Amino acid sequence: MKIIVDAMGGDNAPMEVVKGAIDAVEQLKTDIILVGRGEDILRCIGKLGYDTLPDHVEIANASEVISADDMQAASVMRSKRDSSMSVALTLLKDGAGDAAVSAGSTGALLSGATLITKRIKGVRRAVLAPVLPSQKGGCVLLDAGANSECTSEYLLQFAYMGARYAEEVLHIQNPKVGLLNIGAESSKGTQLQKDTYTLLERESEENRLNFIGNVEGRDILNGDVDVIVSDGYSGNIALKSMEGMAVYITDNLKKMFYKNFKTKLGALLLKSEIEGFKKRIDYSEVGGTMLLGISKVVIKAHGSSNARAITSAIKQAYDAAGTHAIAKIAESIADIKINEKI
Repeated sequence: MKIIVDAMGGDNAPMEVVKGAIDAVEQLKTDIILVGRGEDILRCIGKLGYDTLPDHVEIANASEVISADDMQAASVMRSKRDSSMSVALTLLKDGAGDAAVSAGSTGALLSGATLITKRIKGVRRAVLAPVLPSQKGGCVLLDAGANSECTSEYLLQFAYMGARYAEEVLHIQNPKVGLLNIGAESSKGTQLQKDTYTLLERESEENRLNFIGNVEGRDILNGDVDVIVSDGYSGNIALKSMEGMAVYITDNLKKMFYKNFKTKLGALLLKSEIEGFKKRIDYSEVGGTMLLGISKVVIKAHGSSNARAITSAIKQAYDAAGTHAIAKIAESIADIKINEKI
């Protein structure tokens, strides 16, 4: 297995990206291609105590970097063809690696993956599909922000992509699919939700999807649903709300447990439980978000990723590349087209 890593993407690049990649090599025994400015990458490797390039690590030189100031995602991918992100995606397209990881601009990565690596045939829109913690393990939310405006046909495709991903990568048999809405009743929501409900219900009646109906925001983490389908606008609000709540909870836990001697003693007694809880909601443990609908495995790591988060994202890419998720998604999309559902 070989993972291509955009060494220049993210707030803490290249040092944290390089460190995370080398840690991943040691943990996974996989090969890594670090893409970016070669001198900068070698300087980071030297600071980590290596006199030579570590085993299983290669460097692919790229002279340009896509920064946060590059606002137009599509145009910057065309104008900066020798950027680390562009080169990484081109290497992936050409078969030089099995998956790509970047902590760079989400918009640029989505655009680049679509333009360079290409979507799966028949897929209308690629989506951001983070795996969220839940009471029973994890659930896939899609779309989490790639497509603000959607049609019911897009959401039908999202449902199939999420279900196949849950089966192949999360190992959930017959995953339960829910439609994010403001109420459980089929009559709730805008016309988009109503039309999508009709399509998903039809697929469920034909035993092609395990659609359980509408789910509200409060139901996302309770473990009763494995795949949550949404337009990118609503999905992103839900995701950011949960991220904010996670920060709020962890900050207040710290204040509560370190308030006085008695609470510090309680924290000591509950240390393992607290650490386990923090790991479940810590983005650096999850890794990143897979771009579903792309013909190869592309993982978007968090922009502020540290080395541990990069390692986790590479693990996620490694796991996804070792499955049949993309092939299964392609089969499902082709099947929808044959049956003229969209």
